[in-house]
Amino acid sequence: MTEIQGRSLIGFGEGSVTENFFRAVAPGSGTSLPPEFYSASVAETELAIKLAAQAFAVSSALSGSAKGKFLRAIATNLETIADALVERAQLETALPIPRLQGELARTCGQLRLFASVVEEGSWTAPRIDRAISDRKPLPKADVRSMLRPIGPVVVFGASNFPLAFSVAGGDTASALAAGNPVIVKAHPAHPGTSELAGRAIRKSVQESGLPEGLFSLLFDSGNRVGVMLVQHSLVKAGAFTGSYAGGKALFDLAMEREQPIPFFAEMASTNPLFILPGALANNADTIATGLYNSFTLGAGQFCTKPGLVFLPSGTTAEHFTFSLKEKVSISAEFTLLTAGIAHSYASEAVRRENNSKFRLLAQGRSGGNLAAGASAALYEASFQGLLQDLDIAAEHFGPSTVVVRYESKSQILECAKNMSGHLTAAIHGTTEDLANHADLIRVLEGKVGRIIFNGFPTGVEVTHAMVHGGPFPATTDSRTTSVGSLAILRFARPVCYQDFPDSALPAELQARNPLGLWRMVDGDMTKESLC
Repeated sequence: MTEIQGRSLIGFGEGSVTENFFRAVAPGSGTSLPPEFYSASVAETELAIKLAAQAFAVSSALSGSAKGKFLRAIATNLETIADALVERAQLETALPIPRLQGELARTCGQLRLFASVVEEGSWTAPRIDRAISDRKPLPKADVRSMLRPIGPVVVFGASNFPLAFSVAGGDTASALAAGNPVIVKAHPAHPGTSELAGRAIRKSVQESGLPEGLFSLLFDSGNRVGVMLVQHSLVKAGAFTGSYAGGKALFDLAMEREQPIPFFAEMASTNPLFILPGALANNADTIATGLYNSFTLGAGQFCTKPGLVFLPSGTTAEHFTFSLKEKVSISAEFTLLTAGIAHSYASEAVRRENNSKFRLLAQGRSGGNLAAGASAALYEASFQGLLQDLDIAAEHFGPSTVVVRYESKSQILECAKNMSGHLTAAIHGTTEDLANHADLIRVLEGKVGRIIFNGFPTGVEVTHAMVHGGPFPATTDSRTTSVGSLAILRFARPVCYQDFPDSALPAELQARNPLGLWRMVDGDMTKESLC
C-alpha cells in the first residue's frame, strides 16, 4: 500500500514505463528523490477520461449513504498510511512534520464533512411546485427540481498544500460527494505524496464496489496532460489552485472549447489588512506580532497571506513599524516549496528594488540554501504610489508584505475601491472604528469572499459557512467557494422534472419524502410527506 511505483493510476490499472519521466526534488537540498515518475501518454489520458465517462452512469445514481460510506473509506485509508504519507510529503515539500500532520487531519476531516452532507441530502435543494389542474385560464403543471452531478471533473493538485488541496483534497472530495468521477492531474512537485494518496482513494473505490473510472491519477512534468484533460469533450468541469498564469491559461482553454465548461480556478490574492486608528493605539505590539506570524506562516506560501497592510500615520505607527522590522530582520531563512517558486520570489524582489515606489524596510537572514531558500522581507509604499501602480498590490508568493501609510479614511476607501478581487480582507479596529468605517466594510463586501475582524486570514476553517473564494483574479467565479460544504455546489447543476409520475422521480422529489429531506414545497420549507 505504501510502496511508490511512479506510475499513473488509470482506473484500476497503471500507466506504462516510458522514456518520458521526471523525479521529485527535495527543496531543502536540491537533490532528486527516487523513484522515477512516468508521464501519462496520450492514450493513457484518453483511457482515464473514457473510464470516467463510463463510471458517471453509476456514480450519478449513487445514494447519499453510498457516497458517504465511500468518502469515509477514503479518510480511513489515508489515516492507515499516515506515517508514510507525512514522511514522503516532508521530503518533497520541506514543510514541518506537525504542519503536515495537521493538514492530513484537515484532509480527512473535510472528507467526513462531505460524507455527512451527502448522507443528510438537503444539499440537493429539492423544490416542488405542485400542479393546479383547475387553474384558469390555463392549468398549472407539476414542476420539481433538484441538483444533479455535472459529469467527469478534472482536479489540478496545488503545490502549497500537498494533502488538503491535492489528490484527496477539497476539490476531489466535493466533486466525488456530488456524484462525479474525478481525474486528478498530480502536481509534479510532490508526486510521491500524490501517488500514496491516489492509491488510498483507488483502494476505497475497490472496497466500496464502485466502477474503476470513478478515480484516476495522472502524472506529467509539464502541461500536456492538463491541457488535454481540460479540452476533452467528455470532461465537464475543472478545479485548480495555483498561480494566476497557470489558472488563467487553463480557464481560457475551458472557455474556448466548442462546449465551454465551468473551470473553478483559485489563482492570486494579496489579502489586504486594514489597521484602523483605535486598534493601533490599543494593540500595536499584538497586531505586529500577529501580522509577522501570519505573513511568514508556511514561508508565506498561503493563498491567504496578508501581503498588503494599511497603517495610519503617526507616532504609534512608527513604533509598530519598528517592531515589525525587528521581527523580520532576525528571522531565519525560509525554504520554499520548489526552486521555481524561490526563483519567482527572488525575481519579484529584484523588480521591487528597481521600482522607486517601493522601499525595503527590513530583510531576514540568508542561510545559504541555493536551491529554494528565501529571506523574509518588509516593504513600504506610499498611498500615492499604490494608486499610481496597482502592481504594488499584486501577490508576492513567499514571506513578504508591504506597508502602506494612509492619512485619512478617504485614502483607504480610495485604495479599497481601486483594488481587484481578493480571497480575504482583514480589519483591525475597535467598535468605534467599525462604526466610523462602515463604508469600508461595504466596499470590501464587493472585493473579497471573507472579511476578518481583529484576526488574520491565514488558517481557513473547514465549516459549512466558510467562503474561500472571491472576485477575479482571486478566482474565476466569485459565486463559489473551494472550502466548506458549499464547495459541492460547483460540481452540480439543476435539473427540472415536469409532470413526471411519482415512481419515476428521484427519491428526493417523491411525494412521500422517503429520505426525510428539507424541501421547498409551494414556496415553504418542510420535511412533511405530500401523501
